[in-house]
Amino acid sequence: MSTIDKINKSSQSEFITIFDNVFEKARWIAEKLYVQKPFNDFEDLRSEILGIFERASKENQIKILNSHPDLAYKTKISSLTSDSQKEQSNAGLDKCSKEEFNEFKDLNDKYKKKFGFPFIFAVQSKSKLEILNNFRQRISYDVNVEFIESKKQVKKIANIRLNEIKKK
Repeated sequence: MSTIDKINKSSQSEFITIFDNVFEKARWIAEKLYVQKPFNDFEDLRSEILGIFERASKENQIKILNSHPDLAYKTKISSLTSDSQKEQSNAGLDKCSKEEFNEFKDLNDKYKKKFGFPFIFAVQSKSKLEILNNFRQRISYDVNVEFIESKKQVKKIANIRLNEIKKK
């Protein structure tokens, strides 16, 4: 049985368990996606779930942005979803030097004060230095430009998570 056949035949609770963290802590997106079954193929499903996020109110999009954890914030590591913990660990963010950790903490604080949500970056296949450089650059962005960039990053993260689901 193909992945999409399994997904189309899954119960509501199974389906929501599979898709509830494609968008960080946004179970409501998985619930909306469920009622759109059956899907022709995985790309149809991908298009639908990304569309739900895009069509969401700005308020709901900001809630999703605010559900993302601060990058390299050691004191909150236990509150990370398993997906976020794996993504940050793979980028080496759990192995920051004291100087790197302090810079991340300082950037996180300044960023959240300016934009009202945490810095979001799809860290897969990125080094700590690439992430820090992106952070240093984006903190100077206009609020509207950064909101658009943050939504792009959320969709990149969602696509990475969807690719993991598709492999199963």
